[in-house]
Amino acid sequence: MQHRAPCETINGMRVLIAGSSGLLGTSLVAALRGAEHEVLRLVRRRPAAPDERGWDPPAGRIDPGALDGVDAVVNLCGAGVADKRWNDARKQVLLDSRTIPTEVLASAVAEHGIPVLVNASAIGYYGDTGDAVVDETAPSGTGFLAELCRRWEAATAAAESQRVVRLRTGLVISPSGGLFGAIRPLFKFGLGGRLGDGRQYMPWISLDDAIAAIQFVLERDVRGPVNVTAPSPVTNAEFTRTVGHALGRPTPWVVPAFALKLVLGEIAEEGVLAGQRAVPKVLERHGFHFLHPALGAAVAAAVTA
Repeated sequence: MQHRAPCETINGMRVLIAGSSGLLGTSLVAALRGAEHEVLRLVRRRPAAPDERGWDPPAGRIDPGALDGVDAVVNLCGAGVADKRWNDARKQVLLDSRTIPTEVLASAVAEHGIPVLVNASAIGYYGDTGDAVVDETAPSGTGFLAELCRRWEAATAAAESQRVVRLRTGLVISPSGGLFGAIRPLFKFGLGGRLGDGRQYMPWISLDDAIAAIQFVLERDVRGPVNVTAPSPVTNAEFTRTVGHALGRPTPWVVPAFALKLVLGEIAEEGVLAGQRAVPKVLERHGFHFLHPALGAAVAAAVTA
């Protein structure tokens, strides 16, 4: 087994990314290249570009040579949690799409002596925390999303001899895609409103800050769980008012909890009506600077982008 020494400088790393075609992945590729890192992308089809490397997670296969000279692996794989209504089959898809690629990459990181694995997770790890402020030292919560995140993070176990970072990412505010991209049309047509009683906390982060945070942990000696959230989580009621103000639209509506449960099923209970008042203690301790520490600035930037 060949062991590579950690990159001595913040520039010039060779980073292999799985899940590079999603919202975070696309922006991360551009940001890392802009910072003079070399980026390789893992794809599940035959590679068609010089920066692509092939792999087949269910088969446990990565193309020979894909990890040659790699300083860090970033894994952002995972089917969309809210893309479809949950049933047993869909839950298995959500689990398999996270744990299987993670296990394959963690084993490869250990086998090839890659210094760093940065692996996706989510703020749902904490379950519904109510008004309690939670940082990375808080225990995991209850429910399917918490269990999903626990098993997702546990799938990195093979790489524990290396530096492993687990990104517990919140709701991403982006001009298109992510949470804001999905709800923006509703607000523009005056259909934005509070969800349930509106007291559930929404741990959000701007796309710019999410990408900067991933680059930050790649380039520094950060390890373990990292809340990728802004320092000021807000309630759903406050979020609704802020978005409506930024778009110049009223937000008079209230979507009752029973209606959300009727339409969305179990997703409503855990993903919409529950929340986490999570704060980014690890990022702040290491000196990360937020471009958008307040929701108003983040939403305004997304609106004008």
